[in-house]
Amino acid sequence: MTEAEITENTGKADMKNLLFNRWDISEVEIKDPGLVRYVNIHSMIVPHSCGKLAGQQFAKSEMLIVERLINKLMQSEQNTGKKELTIRIVKDAFEIIHKKTKRNPVEVLVEAIANAGPREETVRLKYGGINVPKSVDTAPQRRVDSALTFIARGVRAASHKKKKPVAAVLADELIAAAGGDSRCFSVGKKEERERVAKSAR
Repeated sequence: MTEAEITENTGKADMKNLLFNRWDISEVEIKDPGLVRYVNIHSMIVPHSCGKLAGQQFAKSEMLIVERLINKLMQSEQNTGKKELTIRIVKDAFEIIHKKTKRNPVEVLVEAIANAGPREETVRLKYGGINVPKSVDTAPQRRVDSALTFIARGVRAASHKKKKPVAAVLADELIAAAGGDSRCFSVGKKEERERVAKSAR
């Protein structure tokens, strides 16, 4: 095998390890130790598992975190089943994030999830027929689920019947959440939930 063929094969192998043939996921580091097991960045690179993990308890943690974001964005009456469209939206949003921050957009997504997931919530306990709110720590998997839900709801609210493209809205939401900006929808919802839990301690 010639040197040119080796270089070409190496290039093809590298391309297979890139998300959207653009972003290297292997360089992304999860800084929040509680989320390492629940934010998967080592799964298949194509963000479409074709339902292979459906029906298994807790299997969603094995799904690529980008695909989980795509699936959350599809959970509305307007976008149900439009996976190709949603993948394109996320791809365009990642390009915008890279242009604005000069960073790997998957890393920005992981930081946004860590900042938008509430660490404390309330449950209702019944004492003698009276419902009493009680503060509890949030499980790591629920933190990831809540963060993705808040991000998707924020994007939906900011882009519905607006002139701004949904990809630009998603990019702005992820950048703001990664920076911990409380003015963005997802971080604001997280702080609101933690504030209610703090009063119920």
